[in-house]
Amino acid sequence: MIVRDFEEISKNEPGRVVSDAQWTSVRMLLADDGMGFSFHVTILEAGSEHTFHYKNHFESVYCMQGKGSITDLKTGETHQIKPGTMYALNEHDKHTLRAEEELWMACCFNPPVTGKEVHREDGSYAAPEEVEA
Repeated sequence: MIVRDFEEISKNEPGRVVSDAQWTSVRMLLADDGMGFSFHVTILEAGSEHTFHYKNHFESVYCMQGKGSITDLKTGETHQIKPGTMYALNEHDKHTLRAEEELWMACCFNPPVTGKEVHREDGSYAAPEEVEA
C-alpha cells in the first residue's frame, strides 16, 4: 500500500514537485511506483493560459477548485471548468487551458510520467523511452 501526504511531498520531496510558468504539479504517484499511471495535483495560477499537446500520453483531469476553461484546438470548442468537471484527452488532444481563478486539478497520466519530463516547445512530454533515467 502506498500512502502519501500532499503537504509532506510539497515540502520535503523536491523530485516530486515540478513547476513551470504559472503552474506547480505535485507528483503523488510516478512511474517508479508501479501503478501503471501517474497521479498529480496541479495548481494553475489565476489569469494564466497554457497550451499542451500530450502526443505520447493520455491524461484525465478533475477540477477540485477554481474556475477556467479548456479549448480543443482541433475543433475550436471551449468547455467551462469548475469544481466537479472532468475532462479526458482521449485522442491526445492539443488544447489550451485557461485559469480564470486559481485552479486545483487532480491529474492522471498513462503511461505514467517519471517526474523528469519537461514540456517541449510543442506542449508535449517526450515518450517514456526518450526520458533520461
